[in-house]
Amino acid sequence: MTGRADPPDPEGPPTGGGEDDEFRSTVFDESFVRAARLREFSASERLGRHENQVGDPPGDASGDEGRAALPPTGAGGRPGRRFSGQFVVLLLVILLAFGAAIYLGARSPYGQPPTAAPQIPMRATLVPLVPRGTVPGGEPDRLFGASPARDFRAGAPAVELPAAHGTEHFSVGQVQAALNTAQRYVVASALTPRVLSGEDVRPVRRLLNPGQYAQFDQSLRAATDDGRHTATGWLVRFDPEEAQLADQRVRVRGDFAVAEAGSGALEVTASHVVVYALRPTGEARADASLFTVRRELRMRFSPEELRTGRLTLLQADVQAGPLPCAEDTHDWLRPLLAGEDVGADGSAGTDPYSRDDTRTALCGVLARTAQPDLG
Repeated sequence: MTGRADPPDPEGPPTGGGEDDEFRSTVFDESFVRAARLREFSASERLGRHENQVGDPPGDASGDEGRAALPPTGAGGRPGRRFSGQFVVLLLVILLAFGAAIYLGARSPYGQPPTAAPQIPMRATLVPLVPRGTVPGGEPDRLFGASPARDFRAGAPAVELPAAHGTEHFSVGQVQAALNTAQRYVVASALTPRVLSGEDVRPVRRLLNPGQYAQFDQSLRAATDDGRHTATGWLVRFDPEEAQLADQRVRVRGDFAVAEAGSGALEVTASHVVVYALRPTGEARADASLFTVRRELRMRFSPEELRTGRLTLLQADVQAGPLPCAEDTHDWLRPLLAGEDVGADGSAGTDPYSRDDTRTALCGVLARTAQPDLG
């Protein structure tokens, strides 16, 4: 035969068995082979064709049109999804946990964390009590036994609390909480040896509302006699260069009173007489003397302060002696000790004609009956 002949129809039925029967009827002449367009597949294409060759529809291998479009594959060759079901479930779990945390935080039985309340300044007055004559001296036990403090008890147990009673807007438990905090403040500020010596102020500071921290810190750092930054209004402390405790057992007697300050706060007034045995610093064998302080503290308690065990000190009224009237008492107390007397008091007094002297000096006289009677 001459000329070119069309190749047999590849769609004819197979003539034999086996995998290659379908190709036996296909005959390629020279012109067919020369006209064929050859194309080399890349490695990724060969791999894709290998993975998907089962079930591929027949097509022309000579062009892109003959290749079936492969679906995008995920891990393990499985068709990928835009959003995994597991991812959606995980996202929902995270959102639910976050919402639950917010809900439980809002309903916490412990309430909100303590925050600084609006600043309410403390006001203080301190009146030095000047002795008449020489300050008596001797052993602490003998001095206490001969003084009006003979029946006073010593230490924190002597700061006794009254029975708590509920008020119109506050329960018995809240009143008791206010009394407990007020008691701790009296003990910390007037009976704690490290506070009395000026070594530590933290027992007092930690009981205050944070809104008063700035005033408290300034009072102890740079005390002034302005009624607001008086260190000896917040606490009792003796100049460590002049006096020290001769007996660690500080005697005290007093009481507490509770009242409502409107529907939003309680007020506790603590009124105590505190008596100290002192001697000159570094002189262990020197005679001791007694020093008496009368304090009236007015303390305020908001519901937040009742929960946190803090207070706002509103007013401190202090009388203390024996003290010279001329000494500054707003930073440290500098008592007259055994054998000393006021002598020529260096107080300049108050001149009512002077417009420059705007501050009136407050000073009192310590009665003889307030001193030990050693006669």
